[in-house]
Amino acid sequence: MTKPSSPDTSPELYDRTAHDYDAVLVVSFGGPEGPDDVMPFLENVLRGLKLPPPAIKGIARRYEAFGGVSPINAQTREFIAALEKELDANGIDLPVYWGNRNWHPFLPDTLETMREDGIERAIAYVTSTFSSYSGCRRYREDLYAATHDLDNAPVIDKLRYGYNHPGFITAVTERVRDAFAEIPAERQDPATLVFTAHSLPNSMAEKAPYEAQIREAAALVCEALGREKWELAYQSNNASYGEPWLEPRIEDVLAERAQQGVTDIVVVPIGFVCDHMEVVLDLDVDAQKIA
Repeated sequence: MTKPSSPDTSPELYDRTAHDYDAVLVVSFGGPEGPDDVMPFLENVLRGLKLPPPAIKGIARRYEAFGGVSPINAQTREFIAALEKELDANGIDLPVYWGNRNWHPFLPDTLETMREDGIERAIAYVTSTFSSYSGCRRYREDLYAATHDLDNAPVIDKLRYGYNHPGFITAVTERVRDAFAEIPAERQDPATLVFTAHSLPNSMAEKAPYEAQIREAAALVCEALGREKWELAYQSNNASYGEPWLEPRIEDVLAERAQQGVTDIVVVPIGFVCDHMEVVLDLDVDAQKIA
Protein backbone atom coordinates (compact mmCIF):
# COMPACT_ATOMS: atom_id res chain seq x y z
CA MET A 1 0.00 0.00 0.00
CA THR A 2 1.45 3.36 -1.01
CA LYS A 3 1.89 5.65 1.95
CA PRO A 4 -0.22 8.80 1.44
CA SER A 5 1.07 12.31 1.86
CA SER A 6 0.72 13.85 5.30
CA PRO A 7 -2.55 15.83 5.39
CA ASP A 8 -0.84 19.08 6.30
CA THR A 9 1.83 19.00 3.58
CA SER A 10 0.04 17.81 0.43
CA PRO A 11 0.29 20.53 -2.25
CA GLU A 12 -3.23 19.74 -3.49
CA LEU A 13 -5.14 20.63 -0.34
CA TYR A 14 -5.65 24.33 -0.86
CA ASP A 15 -6.95 26.44 -3.74
CA ARG A 16 -4.81 29.57 -3.70
CA THR A 17 -6.68 31.15 -6.63
CA ALA A 18 -10.06 31.40 -4.91
CA HIS A 19 -12.46 34.12 -5.97
CA ASP A 20 -14.32 36.52 -3.71
CA TYR A 21 -17.67 35.08 -2.72
CA ASP A 22 -20.82 36.56 -1.28
CA ALA A 23 -22.38 33.30 -0.02
CA VAL A 24 -21.75 29.68 0.93
CA LEU A 25 -23.98 26.95 -0.51
CA VAL A 26 -24.24 23.61 1.30
CA VAL A 27 -25.41 20.88 -1.08
CA SER A 28 -26.60 17.55 0.30
CA PHE A 29 -28.49 14.39 -0.55
CA GLY A 30 -31.62 15.16 1.45
CA GLY A 31 -33.92 12.78 3.27
CA PRO A 32 -37.54 12.33 4.34
CA GLU A 33 -38.72 13.94 7.55
CA GLY A 34 -41.98 12.05 8.05
CA PRO A 35 -44.00 9.04 6.81
CA ASP A 36 -45.68 10.99 4.01
CA ASP A 37 -42.28 11.99 2.63
CA VAL A 38 -40.91 8.47 2.16
CA MET A 39 -42.37 7.43 -1.21
CA PRO A 40 -41.96 10.83 -2.92
CA PHE A 41 -38.37 10.92 -1.65
CA LEU A 42 -37.65 7.41 -2.94
CA GLU A 43 -39.17 8.31 -6.30
CA ASN A 44 -36.64 11.13 -6.55
CA VAL A 45 -33.73 8.93 -5.48
CA LEU A 46 -34.62 6.02 -7.76
CA ARG A 47 -35.72 8.00 -10.80
CA GLY A 48 -34.31 6.37 -13.92
CA LEU A 49 -33.37 3.13 -12.12
CA LYS A 50 -35.14 -0.10 -13.00
CA LEU A 51 -35.81 -1.28 -9.47
CA PRO A 52 -38.77 -3.68 -9.11
CA PRO A 53 -41.75 -2.34 -7.09
CA PRO A 54 -41.37 -4.98 -4.33
CA ALA A 55 -37.79 -3.80 -3.76
CA ILE A 56 -38.93 -0.17 -3.52
CA LYS A 57 -41.66 -1.09 -1.05
CA GLY A 58 -39.09 -3.00 1.00
CA ILE A 59 -36.90 0.09 1.20
CA ALA A 60 -39.91 2.20 2.18
CA ARG A 61 -40.81 -0.17 5.02
CA ARG A 62 -37.32 0.21 6.48
CA TYR A 63 -37.72 3.98 6.51
CA GLU A 64 -41.18 3.68 8.02
CA ALA A 65 -39.76 1.59 10.87
CA PHE A 66 -38.00 4.80 11.96
CA GLY A 67 -41.03 7.01 11.57
CA GLY A 68 -40.09 7.90 8.02
CA VAL A 69 -37.35 10.23 9.27
CA SER A 70 -33.80 10.16 7.95
CA PRO A 71 -31.16 11.77 10.20
CA ILE A 72 -29.42 13.52 7.31
CA ASN A 73 -31.49 16.73 7.24
CA ALA A 74 -31.18 17.28 10.99
CA GLN A 75 -27.43 16.69 10.82
CA THR A 76 -27.11 19.02 7.85
CA ARG A 77 -28.87 21.73 9.87
CA GLU A 78 -26.42 21.12 12.74
CA PHE A 79 -23.52 21.37 10.30
CA ILE A 80 -24.83 24.64 8.88
CA ALA A 81 -25.28 26.10 12.37
CA ALA A 82 -21.70 25.13 13.25
CA LEU A 83 -20.43 26.58 9.97
CA GLU A 84 -22.25 29.87 10.55
CA LYS A 85 -20.77 30.06 14.04
CA GLU A 86 -17.27 29.39 12.70
CA LEU A 87 -17.63 32.00 9.97
CA ASP A 88 -18.83 34.56 12.49
CA ALA A 89 -16.00 33.76 14.90
CA ASN A 90 -13.51 34.46 12.11
CA GLY A 91 -15.13 37.71 11.03
CA ILE A 92 -16.43 36.28 7.75
CA ASP A 93 -19.78 37.81 6.89
CA LEU A 94 -21.26 35.29 4.45
CA PRO A 95 -24.81 33.91 4.43
CA VAL A 96 -25.11 30.12 4.24
CA TYR A 97 -27.70 28.55 1.94
CA TRP A 98 -28.76 24.92 1.71
CA GLY A 99 -30.03 22.90 -1.24
CA ASN A 100 -30.68 19.15 -1.58
CA ARG A 101 -30.70 16.77 -4.50
CA ASN A 102 -33.63 14.61 -3.42
CA TRP A 103 -35.74 16.45 -0.84
CA HIS A 104 -36.65 19.85 0.50
CA PRO A 105 -35.04 22.32 0.33
CA PHE A 106 -34.42 21.41 -3.31
CA LEU A 107 -31.32 22.85 -4.97
CA PRO A 108 -33.16 24.71 -7.79
CA ASP A 109 -35.44 26.41 -5.24
CA THR A 110 -32.45 27.45 -3.16
CA LEU A 111 -30.65 28.93 -6.16
CA GLU A 112 -33.75 30.94 -7.02
CA THR A 113 -33.81 32.29 -3.46
CA MET A 114 -30.12 33.17 -3.73
CA ARG A 115 -30.76 35.07 -6.95
CA GLU A 116 -33.63 36.98 -5.34
CA ASP A 117 -31.32 37.84 -2.43
CA GLY A 118 -28.81 39.34 -4.84
CA ILE A 119 -26.17 36.63 -4.53
CA GLU A 120 -23.79 36.74 -7.49
CA ARG A 121 -21.09 34.18 -6.69
CA ALA A 122 -21.12 31.39 -4.10
CA ILE A 123 -18.79 28.63 -3.01
CA ALA A 124 -20.49 25.24 -2.75
CA TYR A 125 -19.64 22.53 -0.24
CA VAL A 126 -21.11 19.10 -1.01
CA THR A 127 -21.59 16.66 1.88
CA SER A 128 -19.93 13.91 -0.13
CA THR A 129 -16.20 13.70 0.28
CA PHE A 130 -15.05 11.00 -2.17
CA SER A 131 -14.99 10.95 -5.96
CA SER A 132 -17.59 8.85 -7.76
CA TYR A 133 -20.39 9.53 -10.20
CA SER A 134 -23.12 9.64 -7.54
CA GLY A 135 -20.93 11.35 -4.95
CA CYS A 136 -19.23 14.00 -7.07
CA ARG A 137 -20.02 14.25 -10.78
CA ARG A 138 -23.78 13.92 -10.21
CA TYR A 139 -23.68 16.92 -7.87
CA ARG A 140 -21.78 18.93 -10.48
CA GLU A 141 -24.47 18.01 -12.98
CA ASP A 142 -27.17 19.06 -10.51
CA LEU A 143 -25.47 22.42 -9.96
CA TYR A 144 -25.06 22.96 -13.69
CA ALA A 145 -28.69 22.10 -14.42
CA ALA A 146 -30.02 24.29 -11.62
CA THR A 147 -28.00 27.33 -12.72
CA HIS A 148 -28.49 26.73 -16.45
CA ASP A 149 -32.28 26.69 -16.07
CA LEU A 150 -32.35 29.93 -14.05
CA ASP A 151 -31.97 33.36 -15.65
CA ASN A 152 -29.30 35.48 -13.95
CA ALA A 153 -28.40 32.59 -11.67
CA PRO A 154 -25.48 33.08 -9.29
CA VAL A 155 -22.15 31.61 -10.33
CA ILE A 156 -21.39 28.53 -8.23
CA ASP A 157 -17.87 27.21 -7.65
CA LYS A 158 -17.68 23.77 -6.04
CA LEU A 159 -15.07 22.98 -3.40
CA ARG A 160 -13.00 19.94 -4.22
CA TYR A 161 -13.82 16.69 -2.43
CA GLY A 162 -12.09 16.74 0.92
CA TYR A 163 -11.15 13.11 1.55
CA ASN A 164 -7.55 13.98 2.53
CA HIS A 165 -8.10 17.49 3.86
CA PRO A 166 -6.55 17.86 7.35
CA GLY A 167 -9.85 19.11 8.77
CA PHE A 168 -11.65 15.96 7.67
CA ILE A 169 -8.85 13.63 8.77
CA THR A 170 -8.61 15.32 12.18
CA ALA A 171 -12.37 15.13 12.75
CA VAL A 172 -12.51 11.42 11.90
CA THR A 173 -9.43 10.72 14.01
CA GLU A 174 -11.02 12.35 17.04
CA ARG A 175 -14.19 10.29 16.64
CA VAL A 176 -12.17 7.07 16.35
CA ARG A 177 -10.21 7.95 19.49
CA ASP A 178 -13.51 8.50 21.30
CA ALA A 179 -14.71 5.07 20.20
CA PHE A 180 -11.54 3.32 21.35
CA ALA A 181 -11.78 5.12 24.70
CA GLU A 182 -14.98 3.17 25.37
CA ILE A 183 -13.01 -0.09 25.20
CA PRO A 184 -11.06 -1.18 28.32
CA ALA A 185 -7.43 -0.12 27.96
CA GLU A 186 -6.05 -3.67 27.93
CA ARG A 187 -8.31 -4.58 24.97
CA GLN A 188 -7.75 -1.53 22.79
CA ASP A 189 -4.59 -2.67 21.00
CA PRO A 190 -5.98 -6.03 19.79
CA ALA A 191 -9.35 -4.49 18.83
CA THR A 192 -10.24 -4.64 15.13
CA LEU A 193 -10.61 -1.33 13.28
CA VAL A 194 -12.86 -1.43 10.21
CA PHE A 195 -13.56 1.55 7.95
CA THR A 196 -16.71 1.43 5.85
CA ALA A 197 -18.00 3.25 2.79
CA HIS A 198 -20.96 2.94 0.46
CA SER A 199 -20.37 0.15 -2.01
CA LEU A 200 -20.53 0.84 -5.74
CA PRO A 201 -21.05 -1.39 -8.77
CA ASN A 202 -17.64 -2.51 -9.97
CA SER A 203 -18.29 -0.94 -13.37
CA MET A 204 -18.80 2.44 -11.71
CA ALA A 205 -15.90 2.08 -9.26
CA GLU A 206 -13.48 1.32 -12.11
CA LYS A 207 -14.15 4.76 -13.61
CA ALA A 208 -13.30 6.79 -10.49
CA PRO A 209 -10.55 6.97 -7.84
CA TYR A 210 -13.20 6.23 -5.19
CA GLU A 211 -11.61 3.19 -3.55
CA ALA A 212 -8.09 4.65 -3.66
CA GLN A 213 -9.31 7.84 -1.96
CA ILE A 214 -11.08 5.89 0.79
CA ARG A 215 -7.94 3.86 1.43
CA GLU A 216 -5.83 7.02 1.54
CA ALA A 217 -8.20 8.67 4.02
CA ALA A 218 -8.25 5.56 6.23
CA ALA A 219 -4.45 5.33 6.12
CA LEU A 220 -4.11 8.99 7.11
CA VAL A 221 -6.44 8.48 10.07
CA CYS A 222 -4.47 5.44 11.19
CA GLU A 223 -1.21 7.34 10.79
CA ALA A 224 -2.60 10.01 13.13
CA LEU A 225 -3.76 7.32 15.55
CA GLY A 226 -0.47 5.43 15.44
CA ARG A 227 -2.25 2.23 14.40
CA GLU A 228 -0.89 0.04 11.62
CA LYS A 229 -3.69 -2.52 11.26
CA TRP A 230 -7.04 -1.68 9.75
CA GLU A 231 -9.55 -3.09 7.31
CA LEU A 232 -11.91 -1.68 4.69
CA ALA A 233 -15.43 -3.00 4.13
CA TYR A 234 -18.44 -1.81 2.17
CA GLN A 235 -22.09 -1.35 3.00
CA SER A 236 -25.32 -0.81 1.06
CA ASN A 237 -24.55 -3.35 -1.66
CA ASN A 238 -27.57 -3.64 -3.94
CA ALA A 239 -27.96 -6.97 -5.72
CA SER A 240 -30.97 -5.60 -7.62
CA TYR A 241 -28.57 -3.97 -10.10
CA GLY A 242 -27.55 -7.40 -11.35
CA GLU A 243 -23.77 -6.88 -11.30
CA PRO A 244 -20.91 -7.30 -8.81
CA TRP A 245 -20.30 -4.55 -6.25
CA LEU A 246 -17.22 -3.57 -4.25
CA GLU A 247 -16.43 -6.04 -1.48
CA PRO A 248 -15.96 -7.26 1.21
CA ARG A 249 -19.35 -6.53 2.72
CA ILE A 250 -19.33 -5.28 6.30
CA GLU A 251 -21.70 -8.09 7.27
CA ASP A 252 -19.22 -10.71 6.05
CA VAL A 253 -16.27 -9.06 7.81
CA LEU A 254 -18.13 -8.90 11.12
CA ALA A 255 -19.32 -12.50 10.85
CA GLU A 256 -15.79 -13.71 10.11
CA ARG A 257 -14.30 -11.77 13.03
CA ALA A 258 -16.99 -13.14 15.34
CA GLN A 259 -16.06 -16.68 14.29
CA GLN A 260 -12.43 -15.85 15.06
CA GLY A 261 -13.40 -14.84 18.59
CA VAL A 262 -12.75 -11.11 18.18
CA THR A 263 -14.46 -9.31 21.08
CA ASP A 264 -13.95 -5.64 20.17
CA ILE A 265 -14.54 -4.03 16.79
CA VAL A 266 -14.59 -0.32 16.01
CA VAL A 267 -16.55 0.42 12.82
CA VAL A 268 -15.91 3.82 11.23
CA PRO A 269 -18.25 4.95 8.41
CA ILE A 270 -15.55 7.14 6.89
CA GLY A 271 -17.37 7.31 3.58
CA PHE A 272 -20.13 9.48 5.04
CA VAL A 273 -19.96 13.06 6.29
CA CYS A 274 -23.54 12.92 7.64
CA ASP A 275 -25.55 9.98 8.88
CA HIS A 276 -28.48 9.02 6.71
CA MET A 277 -30.91 6.13 6.77
CA GLU A 278 -28.59 3.69 5.02
CA VAL A 279 -25.91 4.25 7.67
CA VAL A 280 -28.45 3.72 10.45
CA LEU A 281 -29.88 0.57 8.88
CA ASP A 282 -26.61 -0.96 7.68
CA LEU A 283 -24.56 -0.33 10.82
CA ASP A 284 -26.78 0.52 13.79
CA VAL A 285 -29.31 -2.21 12.93
CA ASP A 286 -28.00 -4.95 10.61
CA ALA A 287 -24.32 -4.89 11.59
CA GLN A 288 -25.17 -4.61 15.28
CA LYS A 289 -27.18 -7.85 15.05
CA ILE A 290 -24.16 -9.67 13.65
CA ALA A 291 -21.73 -8.14 16.14
